[in-house]
Amino acid sequence: MTQKLSPGTALMLTVPPLLWAGNAIVGRLVHELIPPLTLNFLRWLLAFVLLLPIANQALRASSPLWTHWRRYALLGLLGVGCYNSLQYLALQTSTPINVTLVGSSMPVFMLLVGALFFKQTVRKRQMTGAVLSILGVMVVLCRGDWQALANVHLVIGDVFVLMATAAWSWYSWLLSGTQEPTEARSNWANFLMAQMVFGLFWSAAFSGAEWAGLTGIADAHISWSWPLVAALVYVSVGPAVLAYRFWGLGVQNVGPNIAGFFVNLIPVFTATLSALVLGEMPQLYHAAAFVLIIGGIVVSSRK
Repeated sequence: MTQKLSPGTALMLTVPPLLWAGNAIVGRLVHELIPPLTLNFLRWLLAFVLLLPIANQALRASSPLWTHWRRYALLGLLGVGCYNSLQYLALQTSTPINVTLVGSSMPVFMLLVGALFFKQTVRKRQMTGAVLSILGVMVVLCRGDWQALANVHLVIGDVFVLMATAAWSWYSWLLSGTQEPTEARSNWANFLMAQMVFGLFWSAAFSGAEWAGLTGIADAHISWSWPLVAALVYVSVGPAVLAYRFWGLGVQNVGPNIAGFFVNLIPVFTATLSALVLGEMPQLYHAAAFVLIIGGIVVSSRK
């Protein structure tokens, strides 16, 4: 696995944060129309249907992917079942600024998981890059006013975000492994489908617990409308299928340590998209944040 960050790979790793930023905005817009864990389940159910025509071979008993079913069950739990479920659930009790701030610890989690469980060496330049990227995220979150960070208080939602961040870090490191046969990686649709089969099981179980009132949501209901249908189509096609495809390729090219820094582009893209939706013009601190985050990526990936 090469560790050189090419322009093509950088672009590839930039697409998922952009799509995930849109996912956060769309998820917030429909949070009163559908329960969070049910939103994640329906998202992946629709993605499963969309991917089925080109990935049905993964469901056959003779598929070589099922030789590693335990691995795909774990990938499905972490990447499909847990990550967005925990994020959607976090927004029920935490503010967007808290969720994004806690989620900005992704590069640190990537480094820690790699060092503790995958025998990776953490270099000074990687730690420096992590600090620069996190500073860039904080600039966006506090809108250039550092005193605003003093008003942030952790709640149970922030704990959910920490769990989501840890789950995605572990998922990304598992993606960098080489346990699958060559044909598994060459056919990305089958590779994702194998994860989704198990992920749908996990997300369905989480959604069932939600409707049973085990997650603290007393009145779970779905208000069907065209905006909700459009939202489901977007989160299924963009943040699910396309983002996972580009992220998987990027992680295989440069490794989770470097790829993790691109996650910090999510709050910047979110701020930009929010500005377009709300009609607010970008400010100087947005440019400063871009410089810090991109600087962190460059520093961490230098030879």
